[in-house]
Amino acid sequence: MNVLLFFAGLAALVAGADLLVRGASKIALSFGVSPLVVGLTIVAFGTSAPELAVSVGAALDGKADIAVGNVVGSNIFNVLFILGAAALITPLIVNVQLIRQEVPIMIAASVLLIAMTLFDGVLSRLDGAVLFVLLIVYVVFLIVQSRRQTLAAKSEFEDQMPADSRWDRHWSVQGLLVVAGLVLLVLGSGWLIDTAIIFAKMLGVSDVVIGLTVVAAGTSLPEVATSITAAIKGERDIAVGNVVGSNTFNILGCLGLASIAAPGGVPVAASMLHMDVWVMLAAAVACLPVFMRAREISRWEGAVFLLYYVAYAMYLILVAQRHAALPLFSQTMIWFVIPLTVLTMLLMFVRTRRNVVSHGPRQS
Repeated sequence: MNVLLFFAGLAALVAGADLLVRGASKIALSFGVSPLVVGLTIVAFGTSAPELAVSVGAALDGKADIAVGNVVGSNIFNVLFILGAAALITPLIVNVQLIRQEVPIMIAASVLLIAMTLFDGVLSRLDGAVLFVLLIVYVVFLIVQSRRQTLAAKSEFEDQMPADSRWDRHWSVQGLLVVAGLVLLVLGSGWLIDTAIIFAKMLGVSDVVIGLTVVAAGTSLPEVATSITAAIKGERDIAVGNVVGSNTFNILGCLGLASIAAPGGVPVAASMLHMDVWVMLAAAVACLPVFMRAREISRWEGAVFLLYYVAYAMYLILVAQRHAALPLFSQTMIWFVIPLTVLTMLLMFVRTRRNVVSHGPRQS
């Protein structure tokens, strides 16, 4: 039964992602809204529904570690795993708006979260209210900005409507596709999370490791399915915008509402403040040089992102098990792997900037 539920969850994710990407991209075409804005709002917020449900529910149940760990772990997973996997399938062209505006906003949200919790270790109700108000301001800003770009966007994307898809040209049908896709994504991710936890316990994996990996990655399964499907379909703005928008929503929306819902706010574990939130911030900051290098995420950069997520997951497992290999693993990452990666990215970035100065900026 669990095996059947597992495969049913996979099928629901694939079908839901296909419906969501189709409906969202057609809405963008119908209303002249940039697919990037749709990816940052409708798609990103919709695929973050599992994170919202888990974090708010955990906060109400007094399980603060799950509420915060789910968001922090999901944000790390979104950047390193999802963008890495999608870029391996096809290099992802990065819209200049992401570089100039959306990624800096994602980084600022991460910094704000750390600043709010660094001194007292608690996200109070006031902190949650500030985060949620900032989310509302962000969404209104995106809508106003997209309305100013409506005519240009319509001219740019009006020729992308396939001739054989007249049945879904009306906005009401497109809206139903989006809703149906979100429902299937939430159901599918729930089934997969439940069965994955059962399988992990059968293999003797501890609850700590399950919470840090299965729950965080499991609630990001809608983003995985949506971004990879969007990349395959060529909707690369939705593929990247979904990840960046989801990370911003996770911090401002999920943790904002969770902190408001919890009577005494949401305490943040010291271990998370010492390690995981900084990994989340580092992953967000890493997006800037990667995106700016050639305004794309290449396959090799996607592979680096994936390898770093594997390394992070291995670190969590070694820490949870207090494994003897932990000191050697940590020293290797700190003194060899991370500096080598940073140096390589800096050299590639400098070379790209020199090419731009010599030959002029690439036309987009």
